[in-house]
Formats: sequence, structure tokens, C-alpha cells
Amino acid sequence: MKPPVLLIHGMWSTPATFDRLRPVLEAAGHRTHAPAVLFHDRPACLPPAPALGELSITAYVDHLVAEAGKLGAPPVILGHSMGGLLAQMVAQRIPHAGLVLLSPAAAANSQAFSIDPFKTLKNVVLKWGWWEKPTLCDEAGARWGIYNGVPEDVTTREIAALVWDSGRVLAEMALPPLFGNVTRVDYARLNQPALVVVGLQDRITPPAIARATARNLTGQVDYQELPGVPHWLFWGETEDRLAAMVVDWLKTLG
Repeated sequence: MKPPVLLIHGMWSTPATFDRLRPVLEAAGHRTHAPAVLFHDRPACLPPAPALGELSITAYVDHLVAEAGKLGAPPVILGHSMGGLLAQMVAQRIPHAGLVLLSPAAAANSQAFSIDPFKTLKNVVLKWGWWEKPTLCDEAGARWGIYNGVPEDVTTREIAALVWDSGRVLAEMALPPLFGNVTRVDYARLNQPALVVVGLQDRITPPAIARATARNLTGQVDYQELPGVPHWLFWGETEDRLAAMVVDWLKTLG
């Protein structure tokens, strides 16, 4: 039996991130499950859920651990961006067959300094009290730091699909010492095989974070950097290449 794959989307995103990847994984013989992170099934045209702004990343993890339990077997946990961090935090709590970390956000103990994330998020984090309010990435920031180099039709579609997220979670990821280091990962528990992929033009979770993450993982790691590729991996030839890479790596699990 091939392991199932639990897919975890990123901040301001939804499970639709994986709409084209899931059929490829299923054709390769893997059951897939792509749950929405808490409150991420609510479109941005509606007011955000009142509780969202102060929701901690630990609530996201608790929810995803419960979702993983529905699979009935240790999954490969695949996450993009914030989902890459959530994948690690879930994996340290449950038996798992491996990790696929795509453009992963930084754990408290895999930080790497860059000014680019601030440039991407400045219109979010320069608003007083953002750390306890729902947040939504603005179009200018998204274009500069998430969809840079992505075709205009894809960029427009994806920006329109962004949803509200938790300011508390963003703060816990961006400023871990000020928020209890709750994103710290026990890497001794992450000793299963892992695939880590990052685009070299990623501005919101720069490659240095993926490198630090790959160094910290204690299982066998396949680390891949994609020249000329930004944070958003799910379009055109980039997505085709990514899907083939993931399927080929999954074959190595036996």
C-alpha cells in the first residue's frame, strides 16, 4: 500500500492550491486529503470570523492532527509555505511516512534573516494591532513577493482567491521569541525521508529558510532549488516539474 498524502495549504490560501497536483498523486496510487486550515473556507468578500485574529498556530496544528487521523495510515505530509511549517509541526506529533516541504515558512529554530518578507508584508504589518486581528495580504505585496514572475492571468486569479488569516499566527511565525516560540520544531522527531523544494526567486519565504530547514531535518533529505522560480509554484511548467519531482520522490519510499 502506498502511503496517503496529507496536503496543507499556506497562509491566506485554500486547498484549491492543490487542485492540479492531487490528480497526479492519485494517478500514482496515493490517496490524498487536503483539508482547509481553520476558517480558510470563508471567502475574503465576507467579514472574517471574529475569533480568527487571535487564533494561534497551535489551533491550526490541533485541527490538522485530527484531519490526519482520518487517513487510517501514516501519511506523507506535504505543505506549501505556512503549510510547510504546519507539516513539520503535525509530523512531530503523529506517525508519518515522510515530508514534502514546498517553499516552507520558518520554524522558530530555522529562521534566516531577509528584508524581502518585510517588503512583501509591509502593508499588513505596519497597521497597529495586526498581531491580534485578521489579516489579508494586499495586492501590491502579493504581486511583489508571492507571484513575482507568475503570468498575469494566474496572478489575478490567485489574488482574487486569497482569504483572511490570523494575525496571531503571522506574528508567531515572524517574531517567534515575542510570542512564546510556539513554532519551535523538535527536529529529532522528524527522522523520516523528506523532500524540500524552494524557488530561488522566493521573496516571502526565501531560500535561506528552506536551507536551514533541510539542515535541521534528521532523516534523509532530498533538497532542490529551482532557478528563476518564485514562491508560488502552482502554474504552468513549474507545476508540471514540481508534480513530477514529488511523484518520483514518492517512489523512493518503497
